Amino acid sequence: MRRTGTIIIGAGQAGLGLSYCLGRLGIEHVVLERGQVGERWRSERWDSLRLLTPNWMNRFPGWSYRGDDPDGFMTAVEVVDFLQGYASSVAAPVVTGVTVQSVRRLPRGYRVESNHGTWHAECVVIATGHCDVPFVPDMARSLPASIHQVTPTAYRNPDTLPGGGVLVVGASASGVQLAEEIQRSGRQVAISVSRHTRLPRLYRARDIMWWLDQYAILKEEAATAEELAAARWQPSMQLVGRPERSNLDLRVLRDLGVQLVGRVAGINSGVVQLKDNLAQAVAGSHGRMERLLQRIDRVADALGAPAEPWPARFAVNPSPAALDLSANGIRTVIWASGFIRDYSWLHVPVLDAAGEIIHTGGVTPSPGMYVIGLRFLRRRDASFISAVSSDATELAMEIKAHLSAAPLVAA
Repeated sequence: MRRTGTIIIGAGQAGLGLSYCLGRLGIEHVVLERGQVGERWRSERWDSLRLLTPNWMNRFPGWSYRGDDPDGFMTAVEVVDFLQGYASSVAAPVVTGVTVQSVRRLPRGYRVESNHGTWHAECVVIATGHCDVPFVPDMARSLPASIHQVTPTAYRNPDTLPGGGVLVVGASASGVQLAEEIQRSGRQVAISVSRHTRLPRLYRARDIMWWLDQYAILKEEAATAEELAAARWQPSMQLVGRPERSNLDLRVLRDLGVQLVGRVAGINSGVVQLKDNLAQAVAGSHGRMERLLQRIDRVADALGAPAEPWPARFAVNPSPAALDLSANGIRTVIWASGFIRDYSWLHVPVLDAAGEIIHTGGVTPSPGMYVIGLRFLRRRDASFISAVSSDATELAMEIKAHLSAAPLVAA
């Protein structure tokens, strides 16, 4: 059995950032990665995807974007190069091709079993991220076999889909991007809409992320447990990163000819039942945007930024109560309905009834076990690359404190 002070499971942005911080503190550790560094960006991203954060915002502890296009948006290939470059520059002790099969608590520390042997570590950090496994509802099993089903992690481009129309379920960042791309390819798309967050790409002469960063909105911490729980379940922003920095929201999709429909409530014999929530979802998203822009305006006014009207509200047609897939020529359903976390390998009592890790700022109830890379881990920006610096720095200090006290724990 191999031994080390700390094992980090996952060599994505969060795991690599924490590795750097542990190294700076002189803490022995190893990073176990099932594939290669940044594996999800290598194998689970569609061809045209870019980061929705500008390049200047992509920073790690001891490392930041150094190219000549700070206002651009990285492609998936560029993200992999960025992650790999960081891992190499800090000599992160990454062991690739290692799939963790189980983690169990020992009298002192943890036993980590994998397809390449067993480790013992005083601390374990779960850095498998928020976007772990695509969520596909049970109702998907009711679709006819003739309907092709795919998730954003398996989708590559419109040419890989069967002929005919497409229903995209989910209207957050992934859903709206796929709906636009497929509609522009010449197919008819319908998009099922539930709660989402509308934002302009540019506002008052700046990228919207600049304002969120400048105003420190992304650095805000939750004041209460209720606020924290609500923030962790907020839908992702309707943004797209592309060179022209254009907007992408339901109004753009509507004007392209995409059919907007309500939330999927059920499926029966090839007919998708829909909720009557479309107008409410659109109005709610616009209201959230206006409240945010109102906060930004106070900062922008103080800085003397040029005034700009808020994006206008827009009307939507009532959603049909049902969508007959065959009658509408729909042959593909894309489940852009978010992600869940798969911790079936984690045999430590740190999961709640929903299967999510119980933690406070990344510190779980099990001594020496931590998590990093989840939404709103400590602040609102936890799922962005830019959050790695603060989250990793603080969590590394938690680990150091635990390891310093570990000899006092009976074996």
